Amino acid sequence: MFLLRSGAIEGFTSLVSQLGHNPVSLLRDAGIVVGQLREPNSYLSYEKTADLLDTTAHCCEEPLFGLRLASRQNLLAIGEVALSGSRQATVGDALSFAQQYLYLHASGLHLEQVKRAERAEVRLNFDFTNQSGLLQLSQLSSAQLFNALRILTGAGSPQIRLHLQQSASIGSEWTGSGIYGQVRFDSAFDGVSFPYAYLKRSPLADEELMREHLAHHIQLLKTQYPDSLKAQVCHLIGSLLHTGECSIGTVSQSLGLQPRVLQKRLQLESSNFSQLLQETRYEIAKQNLRRDKTSITDLALNLGYAEVSVFSRHFKQWSGFSPRAWRDQQ
Repeated sequence: MFLLRSGAIEGFTSLVSQLGHNPVSLLRDAGIVVGQLREPNSYLSYEKTADLLDTTAHCCEEPLFGLRLASRQNLLAIGEVALSGSRQATVGDALSFAQQYLYLHASGLHLEQVKRAERAEVRLNFDFTNQSGLLQLSQLSSAQLFNALRILTGAGSPQIRLHLQQSASIGSEWTGSGIYGQVRFDSAFDGVSFPYAYLKRSPLADEELMREHLAHHIQLLKTQYPDSLKAQVCHLIGSLLHTGECSIGTVSQSLGLQPRVLQKRLQLESSNFSQLLQETRYEIAKQNLRRDKTSITDLALNLGYAEVSVFSRHFKQWSGFSPRAWRDQQ
């Protein structure tokens, strides 16, 4: 089963209502519970979402529904993958990061980079299809990629071009030209293209959006784990490890506590920050090692280790095996 973060269709209900239709009815008919959209990190059936978008476009008589929905979204529609990508050294590194961790946002979607002359193409490839050929889902996903690159590079149309394999739509009063410029319909791929030199640019991080996301994340943590500071800390550690900024200072600040106060409260739960850091690293390492595509080097870096040898030594202390030997046993 292919899954998609519900945050990917953020703004769906308000757009459908604006177009004069009942979003609750459309969601129900698609087998999706409205409550699932309240938490952006809950998961929906990817295939059901694709059908929902096509049905909605037909019902609302809006052939560019996917593009129109994406135009109302920000970087949070792609979630932690986009936000963490903005902390990478270059735009090229951000895209590589997204390729590796896109499954956290959507399973069944892949990015492919192609160089054509002086332009880079980022193509979307799906592991599934539907009756329309994923018409609206391709619009939405390509436009979300456009949005992310526009934010990361500080450029827009016409430098960044949005490509769709579908033919130009007739009958839509909304063009999106102010955001997406001239959409390249009848293209050879779904995705975006931009000057190849942009890959070497330093990505522009939206600090305000990061703070907004973190504030929402903390509130969610306190709702999910109201009586367990340990659980809140472990969740934050897991979210911060791959950013390289996972320290007791960062975690305590996120929770609105002083590091000394955090340590004291953890002691009351018979724990400490260092212990939780190692336990969380071990759990994440095991999850990733079960996936053959994860390299030991990438895993070590994304767990916050500067040297692979240190990670390997720690993992052997935890499990009794080297990372490679442990994976071979699974």
